[in-house]
Amino acid sequence: MSGRRLTANESKWWLTLGVGVVILLVVWGLLELLRRTVNDVEEGVSRVWTAGKRLAQNTQTTHLLQGTKARGGELLEELEQHQRLAERSAK
Repeated sequence: MSGRRLTANESKWWLTLGVGVVILLVVWGLLELLRRTVNDVEEGVSRVWTAGKRLAQNTQTTHLLQGTKARGGELLEELEQHQRLAERSAK
């Protein structure tokens, strides 16, 4: 630009271009903020998922404990019966 003055249309064009750049930077900033927030949420969900899987692994056989307790009681009764029979045989 060799010292000539800008016309009204050129001034409006440069103003529009400047406003567009500002809007572009604001949109970029908001998208970056959204990206970081999504990454934080994803990390949190991943930690919850991992903790849930560990809890499931630790409790997946809990329902078997009642059956194990019952079978253990039956085994104890049978062992006591064998012991009584062995004591009778020894006399």
